[in-house]
Amino acid sequence: MLENTPVTRYIDPRVKRTRALIEQAFHDLLEEKSFQSISVQDITDRAEINRSTFYAHYKDKYALLESSITRIFRRELEQQTLSACHYSRENLQALIVTVCDFIALAHKQYKPADSQFEVLVEKQVKKEVQALLEHWLEESGPTNNIKMAATAATWAIYGLALQWNNDKNHGKVEQFAIQISPQIMGILQITQ
Repeated sequence: MLENTPVTRYIDPRVKRTRALIEQAFHDLLEEKSFQSISVQDITDRAEINRSTFYAHYKDKYALLESSITRIFRRELEQQTLSACHYSRENLQALIVTVCDFIALAHKQYKPADSQFEVLVEKQVKKEVQALLEHWLEESGPTNNIKMAATAATWAIYGLALQWNNDKNHGKVEQFAIQISPQIMGILQITQ
């Protein structure tokens, strides 16, 4: 996650504007219909660009969705300053809250959600969470197998967050994060 964030790379303002137009059109369409039923033509019509412009920026609508999810989720992590921080119980709980909130937002905002959409959301969120956990583990000292621990913790966080979201009588997300953080810490083999 951290190594993919271009810090000093210059992006032409026209490219930024075009991508913003495409993403806004895409998000507007997601609020109206399912991901599966959206075509590239729908996106380009809504963004008022031609298809060749779309394909100059994205391979297909799946690449657009992956890019969009990654950008939005990274922004959420950055708002919590999790991408720049170190491991602590509080930061782990903030990460859990961020994942829960993101899943809830995705399910609420983009109806009706279809299986392809949910799979792509899951893939991108897990990728970002795993990269952050690996970063934390590398910085916190010796751990037997960083990749394995981060992978297991990522799956646990995402799965539990999904369960929390699907439970109609779920409590406050902050309480949920406090409740499950000891199990995640055990997976990460970090005590504090």
